[in-house]
Amino acid sequence: MKKLLLIMVLAVNVTLAQERGNILIRNATVLTITKGVLENTDVLVKDGKISQLGKNIATPAGYKVIDATGMYVMPGIIDAHSHQGIDDVNEATNPVTSEVNVGDVINPGEITLYRALAGGVTTIHSMHGSANAIGGQCETIKLRYGVRDPEGLRMEGAPRTIKFALGENPTRVHGAGSNIVPRTRMGVEFVMRESFSKAKEYIAAWDVYNKAKAQKGFRGAPPEYNYRLETLGEILKGNIIIHCHSYRADEIYMMLNVCKDFGIKKIVFQHVNEGFKVAPELAAYGAMASVFSDWWSYKFEVYYSTAYNAAILTKNGVTTSINSDDGELMRHLYHEAAKTQKYGALTDDEALALITINPARQLGIENRVGSIEVGKDADIAIFKGHPLSTYTIPMTTLVDGVVRFDREKDADDMRLYVDPKQEIEVATFTDRDHEHEHCMEGAEENFETIFNIH
Repeated sequence: MKKLLLIMVLAVNVTLAQERGNILIRNATVLTITKGVLENTDVLVKDGKISQLGKNIATPAGYKVIDATGMYVMPGIIDAHSHQGIDDVNEATNPVTSEVNVGDVINPGEITLYRALAGGVTTIHSMHGSANAIGGQCETIKLRYGVRDPEGLRMEGAPRTIKFALGENPTRVHGAGSNIVPRTRMGVEFVMRESFSKAKEYIAAWDVYNKAKAQKGFRGAPPEYNYRLETLGEILKGNIIIHCHSYRADEIYMMLNVCKDFGIKKIVFQHVNEGFKVAPELAAYGAMASVFSDWWSYKFEVYYSTAYNAAILTKNGVTTSINSDDGELMRHLYHEAAKTQKYGALTDDEALALITINPARQLGIENRVGSIEVGKDADIAIFKGHPLSTYTIPMTTLVDGVVRFDREKDADDMRLYVDPKQEIEVATFTDRDHEHEHCMEGAEENFETIFNIH
């Protein structure tokens, strides 16, 4: 048995080693984000990490070489708000569902992950939805597209995160939909305060028990385990980062007060369309903001917005990112960042920080990704033309030094599980007299009833 386990461990280690690339990128304009621009510079990647930056680096034996002459190298783009790569988004059965985790339903075969790579994206924050005041836990994943084991997408060691939501979504799903709290915006606040209060009591009960059981002769029973409260307790302890769906300034400010009252320091507001109204307050608290560039008016509470939002937040000292919240927009984030140069006149580094180092900080992974620095993961995007140019073209994307997208060499169809030439069975209606194949029985009549077809 021990021998079998050893073989399995060795096999896993070999697999991981194969997924850590050794590569030399030659003669590029390197946009480091944090250390300025390096002209005509080589980037050496060893075992999936950036090991050297400089000119005329000798090519180690066995290393792949990419000639990036005339091209731009930048850190892989990070999307702090996505719902891609997962099979389930909302557990809408209760206003509080901190016990569920979208990371348990990762789908490595989702084609949008490859399409994101085609836009220079290397890391995404796959989030629970906004149906609940306190939703489920999220997952930070690397776009190692091509692996078939869901565990291969998880970013090892990334901090835990959780989704909260303010406004119309939780009030519509629970108040209007089920006639339970929260039906109003003040009801959302109550749900959060009540939940954190219960979590504090839960933590205190366990602290008393753990202290007592160390005493000689103790025979008491432990408190009832509750994973929902356990998760909320980890938020109070600072071990989980809140990412809070939000639009209106009054609710954003309300949430800051809730966090202050419960000693919660780690919070990132998502969407934050009216963040520009409370930018100084966000900065003073240390809260961060992940915004759209110019997406609003799709419902009433998102009516009051401005394309200057990201720039205003940035200039007020708020760590700000631009996200997609959309499988298609995700591969155009470099265009979204560029809009801040028209609406706010941000510098190249400030604009690119919105999709690299800033979202990395919001996810607590800035020591690993988000800039081109020696020692960081070799998550790299190579562009033909400056990434903030309207005419730029993403050419190559590396994750951990492994090429996951190559514009010139990839096949036209990059789906993992579907052969476009494979013959498939066509679903058909069957005669009711048949004794088999009744899976679609009644569907035609239901279709006619629903759409009033006669």
